[in-house]
Amino acid sequence: MRISTLTRKAFCGLLALSAIGTMTGIATAEPVKLRVGWAVTPGQLTPIIFDQPGLAKHLGKSYTLEPIRVPGSAIALTMLAAGDIDIVNFTFTQLSPAIHGAGMNDLRIVLDEFRDGAPGYSTNEYVVAKDGPVQKVEDLKGKVIAVPAIGTGMDVFMRAHLRRNGLIYPRDYTLIEAPMPTMKAMLLEKKADLAVAVKPFIMDPAFRGGSRTLFTQKEAVGPTDMLFLAAREPFIKKNRAALVDFFEDTIRATRWYMDPANHEQAIAIVSKFTKIPAPALTWAFTKEDFSRDPDLRPDLASIQQNVDMLKDLGLIKQSVDVKAHSDLSMLEEAVARLK
Repeated sequence: MRISTLTRKAFCGLLALSAIGTMTGIATAEPVKLRVGWAVTPGQLTPIIFDQPGLAKHLGKSYTLEPIRVPGSAIALTMLAAGDIDIVNFTFTQLSPAIHGAGMNDLRIVLDEFRDGAPGYSTNEYVVAKDGPVQKVEDLKGKVIAVPAIGTGMDVFMRAHLRRNGLIYPRDYTLIEAPMPTMKAMLLEKKADLAVAVKPFIMDPAFRGGSRTLFTQKEAVGPTDMLFLAAREPFIKKNRAALVDFFEDTIRATRWYMDPANHEQAIAIVSKFTKIPAPALTWAFTKEDFSRDPDLRPDLASIQQNVDMLKDLGLIKQSVDVKAHSDLSMLEEAVARLK
């Protein structure tokens, strides 16, 4: 069949317009906005991760970063369910509630943040007033305990330890919620008998001097892959390329912060963000801080062990197959780029 000259010209014109439209779409494609949760810095680097120039090769190109402060992992779960956040900061305590409680069978662990109680590194503390009546865990019966938010990791770790010592909530003690920066006031003003003490807040001389460590997180639940990032599978599939770029930049930046050669600059960044004088932050990114894997690879075996522990203690009804709810393929691709 012969095609007329007019028809052929019209067809070629349509092809040209289509090509121009495709090229324009590529040129004007907006970077993916990644809304990522964080709670405390420098434990979590999210809000300062790219403050050192030159670390983020893909920022503003394939993705943009919106750090969202979330007081605890239980609140992060609520925000994820509501679609108010894309990548959550989770502890192992939230996996079963998310998957079995909230029906998020598509939840996937994608990147690590830090680990508590690794050999030779720091661990979170639970403190009482130095001049107070609580000398041992059993003395907490009938007392008031301050936690960042009910259902968060710091709450559940404490409950696990107290349960082993015969104290069960709410029968034996009362819980109140208090943001991390207010824990010093809650304890020293005798509004709570036990408080959560994390860095940098416990490094305040008044907080340290007026308190005594009753037990540590490591004593409560052992070494812990304390915090990791998780996202839902539909979001991952839609934005996989941008996530690989983000993970590559994040790993590169984390390695920069952990490099002793950059310690002074890293502390200056943390000091500017937290408004804490640099001399009070010298512990950060050293053995006095939490442990971080250089590839930010989650310790799935450790997470599984701790999830199973919650089931054994009766704190959750069902355990979780941690490996089945992980997707480390993007992390592995990002690490390969950096070699």
